[in-house]
Amino acid sequence: MPGPIYRDPWAAREAWRKSPIFSNRAMFRNMFPGLGTAIVAFTAYVIYDDYFAAKSSHGHGHATEEHH
Repeated sequence: MPGPIYRDPWAAREAWRKSPIFSNRAMFRNMFPGLGTAIVAFTAYVIYDDYFAAKSSHGHGHATEEHH
């Protein structure tokens, strides 16, 4: 048998739509390329600021608690 009776003449031009590069997951992942790195950097900064920087300034008082 030679093949299907109906052959789509535009099949080669429409093949890019089925490519995994253009899937919804790949499009969403590439929408914000630096978001993962930014979240990790911000989380590390918040942890440092809350735990390590707070220990070094312990006992020095706050700027709003000035005594006149």
